[in-house]
Amino acid sequence: MTVMEQRGAYRPTPPPAWQPRTDPAPLLPDALPHRVLGTEAAAQADPELLRRLHKALVRGRRYNTQATALTKQGRLAVYPSSTGQEACEVAAALVLEDRDWLFPSYRDTLAAVARGLDPVQALTLLRGDWHTGYDPREHRVAPLSTPLATQLPHAVGLAHAARLKGDDVVALALVGDGGTSEGDFHEALNFAAVWQAPVVFLVQNNGFAISVPLAKQTAAPSLAHKAVGYGMPGRLVDGNDALAVHQVLGEAIAHARAGGGPTLVEAITYRIDAHTNADDATRYRGDSEVETWREHDPVTLLERELTERGLLDEAALKAVRDDAEVMAADLRERMNQDPVIDPMDLFAHVYARPTPQLLEQEAQLRAELEAEADGSHEAGPHGPEGAGR
Repeated sequence: MTVMEQRGAYRPTPPPAWQPRTDPAPLLPDALPHRVLGTEAAAQADPELLRRLHKALVRGRRYNTQATALTKQGRLAVYPSSTGQEACEVAAALVLEDRDWLFPSYRDTLAAVARGLDPVQALTLLRGDWHTGYDPREHRVAPLSTPLATQLPHAVGLAHAARLKGDDVVALALVGDGGTSEGDFHEALNFAAVWQAPVVFLVQNNGFAISVPLAKQTAAPSLAHKAVGYGMPGRLVDGNDALAVHQVLGEAIAHARAGGGPTLVEAITYRIDAHTNADDATRYRGDSEVETWREHDPVTLLERELTERGLLDEAALKAVRDDAEVMAADLRERMNQDPVIDPMDLFAHVYARPTPQLLEQEAQLRAELEAEADGSHEAGPHGPEGAGR
């Protein structure tokens, strides 16, 4: 006799028919990335928006080349270039309202600059000075995040808090394909969907997490497909089509602002330059692959559209390029000036109320600096007293 055959044994009733909590079909991304440039839909685009995107793209390309040159001149410790990804960066910056927040990764200095941040301030972290060379509240740009994906839960927290307060704010968080392999990515998406937080996640899938190709990170059909597992829509977009990225992000932001919750957008793009100036990309990819992507360059795609529609002539193109050169010259000149560094800044903005240990360390450093200054003063211009006589 089995346990279930015994008199008085517990016999559960059959469970009700299982039903999914959410219909997955509307959450799934389209089979192909959304495109606008080069299609009939491009004819409906606002000419002024196209010009704004183009000007920002040209400035962004020049910004990338100038920042890369600064690393070779020793003015930047490192620079993770976004050359080839400018359409994602620019669209992310231009699609936001002033009240919204941008949460960038370390590769997204261009997005911060396109949002209005001073280029020198955006590069302060990468020159080895302040961790954040700007006031995040002024431009509503969170600190550049060097650890992968840690900015994503912060974006969710801010968006959720804004919603609780009744503030009409949306957070846009940027991350690379490598960041989707971090736990922070999954935690952020889960909380965002459960809370229905007004946040949009933009994954710039540029093909490689340093040297690791996407195929070695995930077996999913696309990164956008991951959205359905958390209960949010996933969108695929051609990341080199600035107009398409702006359109898809605009729809996702409007959806979030209206109370519809988060969206995961995957932009298919390519990192033309190496991971950083310290990386040798030839070890893991061939020149032919890079050249293939150059044929799908975001600047070229938009210029072709503008030219064919009669919205861009040689004079206008020259004006845009001249403006970018002025920006680059100003950046170059100011970055060539040595920053004034105060060692006591180590203790500024660490805690609102410094801990006893921090105050002790601050006093110790101040005493050492004062002693060093007194010693230099006593030594005089020719070293210790009597030297050089």
